[in-house]
Amino acid sequence: MPKTKQPRLVKAKKKCCKSSPRCKRCAAALRELERRGLATRVGKRRYVISLEATKKDFKRARKR
Repeated sequence: MPKTKQPRLVKAKKKCCKSSPRCKRCAAALRELERRGLATRVGKRRYVISLEATKKDFKRARKR
């Protein structure tokens, strides 16, 4: 049976670590992906990342 890709569930951190580039679980980076339509918020700090999101999209969202 072929494996199908599942949308990824990510839990945002409570506080940003102020690193550059931002970390992958940073709330600001996930909010930026949500604004671009590549993630949806399902809870207070939980996001579902869509399958269309590429590595380049993640880098762009993490950029300061």
